[in-house]
Amino acid sequence: MLVGLQTRGTGIVVQDERSALLSPGEFALYDTTRPYTLHFPDRFETVVFQLPRRALGLPERDLRLVTGVTIGADQDLATMVVTFLSGLRTQVGTYGSEVGEMLARNVAGLLTTVLAERLGRESAGTDAARQTLLLRIRTFIDSRLADPALSAEAIAAAHHISVRHLQRLFQAQDMTVGGWIRHRRLEECRRELVRPRRTRPAVAAIAHRWGFLSAAHFSRAFRAAYGMSPRE
Repeated sequence: MLVGLQTRGTGIVVQDERSALLSPGEFALYDTTRPYTLHFPDRFETVVFQLPRRALGLPERDLRLVTGVTIGADQDLATMVVTFLSGLRTQVGTYGSEVGEMLARNVAGLLTTVLAERLGRESAGTDAARQTLLLRIRTFIDSRLADPALSAEAIAAAHHISVRHLQRLFQAQDMTVGGWIRHRRLEECRRELVRPRRTRPAVAAIAHRWGFLSAAHFSRAFRAAYGMSPRE
Protein backbone atom coordinates (compact mmCIF):
# COMPACT_ATOMS: atom_id res chain seq x y z
CA MET A 1 0.00 0.00 0.00
CA LEU A 2 1.34 3.44 -0.98
CA VAL A 3 0.65 6.80 0.65
CA GLY A 4 1.23 9.78 -1.63
CA LEU A 5 1.74 13.08 0.22
CA GLN A 6 1.46 16.16 -2.01
CA THR A 7 4.03 18.81 -1.09
CA ARG A 8 3.95 21.09 -4.16
CA GLY A 9 1.56 21.65 -7.04
CA THR A 10 -1.47 19.44 -7.56
CA GLY A 11 -2.03 15.80 -8.39
CA ILE A 12 -4.80 13.32 -8.94
CA VAL A 13 -4.89 9.71 -7.75
CA VAL A 14 -7.52 7.54 -9.44
CA GLN A 15 -8.47 4.11 -8.10
CA ASP A 16 -11.67 2.13 -7.54
CA GLU A 17 -13.64 4.62 -9.67
CA ARG A 18 -12.71 7.47 -7.30
CA SER A 19 -10.48 10.47 -8.00
CA ALA A 20 -8.50 12.15 -5.22
CA LEU A 21 -7.49 15.72 -6.11
CA LEU A 22 -4.44 16.52 -3.99
CA SER A 23 -3.12 19.94 -2.99
CA PRO A 24 -0.08 20.53 -0.77
CA GLY A 25 -0.69 19.06 2.69
CA GLU A 26 -3.09 16.38 1.47
CA PHE A 27 -2.51 12.70 0.81
CA ALA A 28 -4.17 9.65 -0.68
CA LEU A 29 -3.72 5.89 -0.45
CA TYR A 30 -3.50 3.62 -3.46
CA ASP A 31 -3.02 -0.10 -3.79
CA THR A 32 -0.34 -1.18 -6.29
CA THR A 33 -1.83 -4.68 -6.58
CA ARG A 34 -4.82 -3.20 -8.42
CA PRO A 35 -5.12 -0.76 -11.36
CA TYR A 36 -4.58 2.91 -10.55
CA THR A 37 -3.70 6.10 -12.41
CA LEU A 38 -1.68 9.16 -11.38
CA HIS A 39 -2.07 12.59 -13.03
CA PHE A 40 0.23 15.53 -12.33
CA PRO A 41 -0.78 18.44 -14.60
CA ASP A 42 1.86 20.96 -13.49
CA ARG A 43 5.12 21.24 -11.59
CA PHE A 44 4.70 19.09 -8.57
CA GLU A 45 6.37 17.25 -5.75
CA THR A 46 4.90 14.16 -4.14
CA VAL A 47 6.50 12.09 -1.40
CA VAL A 48 5.49 8.43 -1.50
CA PHE A 49 5.61 6.14 1.53
CA GLN A 50 5.20 2.38 1.27
CA LEU A 51 3.88 0.17 4.03
CA PRO A 52 2.60 -3.41 4.33
CA ARG A 53 -1.15 -3.74 4.16
CA ARG A 54 -1.15 -5.73 7.38
CA ALA A 55 0.41 -2.77 9.23
CA LEU A 56 -2.89 -0.90 8.98
CA GLY A 57 -4.82 -3.73 10.62
CA LEU A 58 -7.90 -3.11 8.45
CA PRO A 59 -9.79 -5.77 6.49
CA GLU A 60 -9.55 -5.75 2.71
CA ARG A 61 -13.09 -4.46 2.22
CA ASP A 62 -12.33 -1.38 4.36
CA LEU A 63 -9.05 -0.70 2.57
CA ARG A 64 -10.93 -0.64 -0.73
CA LEU A 65 -13.17 2.14 0.66
CA VAL A 66 -10.28 4.52 1.40
CA THR A 67 -8.17 4.27 -1.78
CA GLY A 68 -8.43 7.14 -4.24
CA VAL A 69 -9.79 9.45 -1.52
CA THR A 70 -8.40 12.88 -0.60
CA ILE A 71 -7.37 13.02 3.06
CA GLY A 72 -6.13 16.18 4.68
CA ALA A 73 -7.54 19.56 5.58
CA ASP A 74 -11.06 18.36 6.45
CA GLN A 75 -9.83 16.02 9.20
CA ASP A 76 -8.12 17.25 12.38
CA LEU A 77 -6.44 13.88 12.87
CA ALA A 78 -5.11 13.92 9.32
CA THR A 79 -3.08 17.06 10.03
CA MET A 80 -1.10 15.02 12.56
CA VAL A 81 -0.28 12.46 9.89
CA VAL A 82 0.75 15.17 7.42
CA THR A 83 3.02 16.79 10.01
CA PHE A 84 4.56 13.44 10.91
CA LEU A 85 5.13 12.39 7.29
CA SER A 86 6.55 15.79 6.37
CA GLY A 87 9.07 15.47 9.18
CA LEU A 88 10.04 11.96 8.15
CA ARG A 89 10.63 13.17 4.62
CA THR A 90 13.63 15.23 5.72
CA GLN A 91 14.79 13.43 8.87
CA VAL A 92 14.35 9.70 8.32
CA GLY A 93 17.95 9.20 7.21
CA THR A 94 19.23 10.55 10.51
CA TYR A 95 17.71 7.77 12.64
CA GLY A 96 19.03 4.30 13.39
CA SER A 97 17.09 1.15 12.54
CA GLU A 98 15.51 0.76 15.99
CA VAL A 99 14.20 4.32 16.10
CA GLY A 100 13.13 3.99 12.47
CA GLU A 101 11.01 0.93 13.31
CA MET A 102 9.34 2.79 16.16
CA LEU A 103 8.56 5.74 13.89
CA ALA A 104 7.14 3.39 11.24
CA ARG A 105 4.80 1.79 13.80
CA ASN A 106 3.68 5.23 14.97
CA VAL A 107 2.92 6.29 11.39
CA ALA A 108 0.92 3.10 10.80
CA GLY A 109 -1.00 3.67 14.03
CA LEU A 110 -1.85 7.26 13.13
CA LEU A 111 -2.94 6.24 9.63
CA THR A 112 -5.14 3.48 11.00
CA THR A 113 -6.80 5.95 13.37
CA VAL A 114 -7.43 8.46 10.58
CA LEU A 115 -8.81 5.81 8.23
CA ALA A 116 -11.04 4.30 10.91
CA GLU A 117 -12.37 7.77 11.74
CA ARG A 118 -13.13 8.40 8.07
CA LEU A 119 -14.80 5.03 7.62
CA GLY A 120 -16.91 5.70 10.70
CA ARG A 121 -17.90 9.17 9.49
CA GLU A 122 -19.09 7.79 6.17
CA SER A 123 -21.15 5.03 7.74
CA ALA A 124 -23.72 4.90 10.50
CA GLY A 125 -22.95 6.23 13.96
CA THR A 126 -22.96 2.74 15.41
CA ASP A 127 -20.21 1.77 12.97
CA ALA A 128 -18.12 4.76 14.09
CA ALA A 129 -18.54 3.74 17.72
CA ARG A 130 -17.59 0.16 16.82
CA GLN A 131 -14.41 1.29 15.09
CA THR A 132 -13.47 3.50 18.04
CA LEU A 133 -14.00 0.65 20.48
CA LEU A 134 -11.96 -1.70 18.31
CA LEU A 135 -9.06 0.77 18.21
CA ARG A 136 -9.17 1.08 22.01
CA ILE A 137 -9.13 -2.69 22.34
CA ARG A 138 -6.16 -3.05 19.98
CA THR A 139 -4.25 -0.44 21.97
CA PHE A 140 -5.09 -2.34 25.15
CA ILE A 141 -3.84 -5.58 23.59
CA ASP A 142 -0.59 -3.97 22.45
CA SER A 143 0.10 -2.71 25.96
CA ARG A 144 -0.26 -6.23 27.39
CA LEU A 145 1.27 -8.47 24.73
CA ALA A 146 3.96 -9.64 27.15
CA ASP A 147 1.36 -11.02 29.55
CA PRO A 148 0.81 -14.71 28.76
CA ALA A 149 -2.49 -14.52 30.65
CA LEU A 150 -3.94 -12.05 28.15
CA SER A 151 -7.24 -13.54 27.02
CA ALA A 152 -10.56 -12.67 25.43
CA GLU A 153 -12.16 -12.80 28.88
CA ALA A 154 -9.68 -10.30 30.33
CA ILE A 155 -10.02 -7.97 27.34
CA ALA A 156 -13.83 -8.06 27.45
CA ALA A 157 -13.90 -7.41 31.21
CA ALA A 158 -11.54 -4.41 30.87
CA HIS A 159 -13.87 -2.84 28.30
CA HIS A 160 -17.13 -3.78 30.03
CA ILE A 161 -18.44 -5.86 27.16
CA SER A 162 -19.26 -9.53 26.75
CA VAL A 163 -16.83 -12.00 25.23
CA ARG A 164 -19.39 -12.67 22.52
CA HIS A 165 -19.53 -8.97 21.61
CA LEU A 166 -15.73 -8.83 21.59
CA GLN A 167 -15.55 -11.79 19.23
CA ARG A 168 -18.12 -10.19 16.92
CA LEU A 169 -16.03 -7.01 16.71
CA PHE A 170 -13.06 -9.01 15.45
CA GLN A 171 -15.13 -11.27 13.22
CA ALA A 172 -16.31 -8.14 11.40
CA GLN A 173 -12.61 -7.55 10.63
CA ASP A 174 -12.20 -11.10 9.27
CA MET A 175 -10.14 -12.25 12.26
CA THR A 176 -10.40 -13.65 15.77
CA VAL A 177 -9.25 -12.15 19.06
CA GLY A 178 -6.73 -14.93 19.58
CA GLY A 179 -5.50 -14.62 16.03
CA TRP A 180 -4.90 -10.89 16.41
CA ILE A 181 -2.99 -11.36 19.69
CA ARG A 182 -0.82 -14.04 18.07
CA HIS A 183 -0.22 -11.85 15.01
CA ARG A 184 0.89 -8.89 17.12
CA ARG A 185 3.16 -11.05 19.28
CA LEU A 186 4.77 -12.59 16.21
CA GLU A 187 5.32 -9.13 14.70
CA GLU A 188 7.09 -7.91 17.84
CA CYS A 189 9.25 -11.04 17.95
CA ARG A 190 10.11 -10.66 14.26
CA ARG A 191 11.04 -7.03 14.84
CA GLU A 192 13.50 -8.06 17.57
CA LEU A 193 14.94 -10.93 15.56
CA VAL A 194 15.81 -8.79 12.54
CA ARG A 195 17.25 -5.92 14.56
CA PRO A 196 21.02 -5.66 14.03
CA ARG A 197 22.97 -6.00 17.27
CA ARG A 198 26.27 -7.35 18.48
CA THR A 199 24.80 -9.86 20.91
CA ARG A 200 21.46 -11.40 20.10
CA PRO A 201 19.24 -12.82 22.86
CA ALA A 202 18.15 -16.42 22.55
CA VAL A 203 15.08 -17.09 20.43
CA ALA A 204 13.32 -18.63 23.43
CA ALA A 205 13.99 -15.50 25.49
CA ILE A 206 12.44 -13.27 22.83
CA ALA A 207 9.41 -15.55 22.55
CA HIS A 208 8.94 -15.55 26.32
CA ARG A 209 9.28 -11.76 26.49
CA TRP A 210 6.30 -11.40 24.16
CA GLY A 211 3.98 -13.82 25.87
CA PHE A 212 4.79 -17.19 24.28
CA LEU A 213 5.08 -19.85 26.97
CA SER A 214 6.27 -22.61 24.64
CA ALA A 215 9.31 -22.13 22.40
CA ALA A 216 8.13 -25.01 20.20
CA HIS A 217 4.70 -23.43 19.74
CA PHE A 218 6.34 -20.09 18.94
CA SER A 219 8.59 -21.67 16.30
CA ARG A 220 5.65 -23.41 14.60
CA ALA A 221 3.57 -20.22 14.59
CA PHE A 222 6.50 -18.17 13.29
CA ARG A 223 7.20 -20.57 10.45
CA ALA A 224 3.52 -20.65 9.50
CA ALA A 225 3.41 -16.84 9.40
CA TYR A 226 6.74 -16.07 7.71
CA GLY A 227 7.83 -19.25 5.95
CA MET A 228 11.03 -19.65 7.93
CA SER A 229 12.18 -20.53 11.43
CA PRO A 230 12.89 -17.76 13.96
CA ARG A 231 16.57 -18.62 13.88
CA GLU A 232 16.66 -18.33 10.09
